[in-house]
Amino acid sequence: MSTGHFEDFLPGGGGHDIFEKLQRLDHFLKAEGHSGTGGLGTLNLAAANPSSRLQGRDGQIRPVIMLGSNSYLNLTTHPKVVAAARQALDKYGYGAGAVSLYAGITELHRELETAIARFCRTEAALLFPSGYGCNVGVVSALCGPGDVIINDAANHASIMDGGLLSRADMKVYPHNNMAGLERVLKRLPDTQAGRLIVTDGVFSMHGDLAPLDRIVALAKRYGARVMVDDAHGIGIVGPTGRGTAEAFGVMPDIDIHVAMLSKAPGGLGGFVAGSRELVQYLQLYARTYFFSTALPAPVCAGLLEVFKLFEADQAGRRQLLARVAELKARLTAAGFRIGDSASGIVPLLVGDEDLLYAFQRRLFENGVYANTVTYPAVRRRECRIRFCVMGTLTPEELDRAVAIITATGRELGLIGGAP
Repeated sequence: MSTGHFEDFLPGGGGHDIFEKLQRLDHFLKAEGHSGTGGLGTLNLAAANPSSRLQGRDGQIRPVIMLGSNSYLNLTTHPKVVAAARQALDKYGYGAGAVSLYAGITELHRELETAIARFCRTEAALLFPSGYGCNVGVVSALCGPGDVIINDAANHASIMDGGLLSRADMKVYPHNNMAGLERVLKRLPDTQAGRLIVTDGVFSMHGDLAPLDRIVALAKRYGARVMVDDAHGIGIVGPTGRGTAEAFGVMPDIDIHVAMLSKAPGGLGGFVAGSRELVQYLQLYARTYFFSTALPAPVCAGLLEVFKLFEADQAGRRQLLARVAELKARLTAAGFRIGDSASGIVPLLVGDEDLLYAFQRRLFENGVYANTVTYPAVRRRECRIRFCVMGTLTPEELDRAVAIITATGRELGLIGGAP
């Protein structure tokens, strides 16, 4: 069992050479045999599919049911998406060769931005080559000293990092706690008029949704703008898959729509959608846009096909949600504690880090791959296995996955009862 934690080796103090912590971490990992690295550095030997072949850190190759991929709709291998990317590869090559604001974009980039704006029902959209960089760039460009950024405690790290870079005042309210959000807003002085409420739409470690109708109402009452990062909601959540804002009926009330193109869209990068003036400003002041090479044209071509599928609501959203509902019901019936998920994410609560790592390792050995989640993403007593469901998971694959999860949970004492 381990006696330390990864945060013990974070920088700070100034009393040692900056490389001193490298040696301490290396010694810790070797001496303690820390089990928390078991799921890290795994090699995927094929495309992201429900049935995969992975090579673990021990060098062994295992056939597994993939429950650890963000490609919820399995669009990475969709024939139309792949064909479009291949055609663009022949025409444009594999890289852009320049930043977007200079000569890095093609007509495919512009077509994709138009398609995204249409899907999000906004005036304009802007592509970022990195999803993480999208949040960092948007927040740090729009906010600065004297402004205030108000975050849900469970927001993605990229949002928090963008706030730190902006040097604005940072406030945090408890996860999805609207009374807590209102307390923060009430205490703001009238002189602090630059106010931005930022929230995930679907929370990546919980799978639950932000109550955007209530957040929008509070924003209007207290004069704040609202930014939603719907990385895990776009293409899945809402009556037509337009995301969490659509689910709560507030799409026109969101000032800044952000989402990643690497989750359900199955590609790379991120986007911001909103007014024409917002996009124009970010083109010039978002450093992660201005100073980054543009997305490769083949990725844009594939994503164009993805958004055609999204517009027609033919990307497999309904099948995904049916698979999620079945997995949740069967894990609950087996006795596991699962979170209140309304997305492709199903968290299985464990509550003990050593047990968590053992559970993940045994699942992998038995034929299911999933991700561990603990501090700082969640509190240690709320540590969990995160299952990310793929809509193309067959009934037979789901049956096998549930059987493995249940048997492994019994072996480790997570649930009781006979098989």
